[in-house]
Amino acid sequence: MAEDKKEIIPIICGPTGSGKTEVAIKLAEILPFEIISADSRQVIKYLNIGTAKPTKEEKQKAKFYLIDMVEPGERYSAFKFTEDANDAIVIIKNNNKLPLIVGGTGLYLKALTEGVIEIEQDDFSIRKKLEKQLKENGADKLYELLQKIDPTEASKIHPNNKVRLIRALEIYSLTGKSKSEIMESSTYRRSQFDFMYYCLIPDRKKIYERINQRVDKMIQNGLLEEIQTLLQNGYKDSIRKANVIGYNELLNYVEGNLSLSEAVNMIKQNSRRYAKRQITWFKNQTRCSLFKNTSELFGKIKEDYKNYST
Repeated sequence: MAEDKKEIIPIICGPTGSGKTEVAIKLAEILPFEIISADSRQVIKYLNIGTAKPTKEEKQKAKFYLIDMVEPGERYSAFKFTEDANDAIVIIKNNNKLPLIVGGTGLYLKALTEGVIEIEQDDFSIRKKLEKQLKENGADKLYELLQKIDPTEASKIHPNNKVRLIRALEIYSLTGKSKSEIMESSTYRRSQFDFMYYCLIPDRKKIYERINQRVDKMIQNGLLEEIQTLLQNGYKDSIRKANVIGYNELLNYVEGNLSLSEAVNMIKQNSRRYAKRQITWFKNQTRCSLFKNTSELFGKIKEDYKNYST
């Protein structure tokens, strides 16, 4: 007997500053979409202006999920995102609405769409130990270790891919099982839904211009004042731990390590670098349909709406 066809959930993804949320809100104004945020920065409470969270006006136009989920500095894993996103999808559908996932955190989206290893609690000391070994002995030594522990996973990883290398070894240390073994077991959680990627990647020059303009607007809208309020409320160490672009740079200004103009220029530079990494990530995801402008993307999802409304 053939398996039942899974329901398809649309995803709008792309780099910071590309206009993803703008398209999503316009769609939600004319179609019964509700938005699930896939942004690792917007899950953090109190960090509002610098993470470009939806404004009060935007929240009146569309309903958002998975924003303000954790305290600054508190860990929010891809596993937790997958769990919460699937719950949000069910809630939205039970309300006779349609879920629309919007965000640029590739790790979250990959976990949601391809599956995630079910490890609820990590031990940060293990990762720190592996990172220390990496620094002292180099990636080759860790790769040799992975080849012994999990040759199947090692064959899929480039020896210089430090993130995947450390994660595979970390999984073994936490569970006593190789990543390959876990992926074949019930502890590898897959979504009950299928997904369709719509990736918005305008010309790089345009993205960089939008980023520069957006940072200037964030400053005008009170980002510095927001940070000063957070510091007054005792969140200095938490801000550092959260490591969010826009906040660390202005914290350095407040502490006298940078001038305001230097801090603002650094926010722009770091945001552009982040966008560049996101572009590379999404272009390497073969399941993504690429769009260069917001009107083209808006039209395509509107056209495909019938696929999600049945």
